[in-house]
Amino acid sequence: MNIKKVHEFIGFGILRMCLFFVLLALSVILWDIISKGHSVISWEFLTSMPRKGMTEGGIWPAIVGTFFVTIITAIFSIPLGMGCAIYLNEYAKGGKITRLIRMSIRNLSGVPSIVYGLFGVVLFVQMLALDTSILSAGLTLGLMTLPWTITASEEALKSVPQSYRDGALAVGATKWQSIRTNVLPYSIPGMLTGTILGLARAAGETAPILFTGAAFFLPFLPKSLSDQFMALPYHLYIMSTQHHAIEQVRPLAYGTALVLIMLIFLMNSFAIFARYKLRKIKLE
Repeated sequence: MNIKKVHEFIGFGILRMCLFFVLLALSVILWDIISKGHSVISWEFLTSMPRKGMTEGGIWPAIVGTFFVTIITAIFSIPLGMGCAIYLNEYAKGGKITRLIRMSIRNLSGVPSIVYGLFGVVLFVQMLALDTSILSAGLTLGLMTLPWTITASEEALKSVPQSYRDGALAVGATKWQSIRTNVLPYSIPGMLTGTILGLARAAGETAPILFTGAAFFLPFLPKSLSDQFMALPYHLYIMSTQHHAIEQVRPLAYGTALVLIMLIFLMNSFAIFARYKLRKIKLE
């Protein structure tokens, strides 16, 4: 047998083994959560208020709080992140400053989420006097999501051939007209997908909202953006590690984990569906 084919066979074998172990670990985790959490899932669990220190009742306030915080995150991070990406890729001149900005954005993507949480406390809770609230937590998660949004959007813009821009400019279009008509329609699917995946990650974060507004037990819904709120990831963290009756609420913790996974799965599915539909429209 050819030595190159042997190397290729060994290489593909190692890759398949890595894939198998990753899928195996993921399957074990999902099976454990689904098998122990599905019995708790009911209409009452999803729509009722918590009672008796969350030893009874449901998680409706946590679902609503997670939804509102994710909306604030999206409103803050999507326009700003996409605008930054458009400027860096289409308008900014290549040079040391631009390279430094890009490197800083890449580095910010790897900053631990707890650091964003502490920064959110100083900036939003203390300096801007927004107190611990939905708005403070949403803006903190928005800051955390920004580097991801900028990077994903810029990569999507880079995938559009330069000839599309040159063709529009050749017939007398302005720079912005060429971007709006010849670049954005082809890059929006990738930009939107990366952004939604970033929001899905933010929806499952605990550390950034730990100090900026999340509360464990609030048997009522928030009435404004300045109120504290319950959130699924923080709620799960407390019930799994800090609750005074951990064994008693363990089934509820598994149910909460399953709901959170389903929420993130729906967001990722929406990203895939939106990308498919936008690509289909573009091809037509």
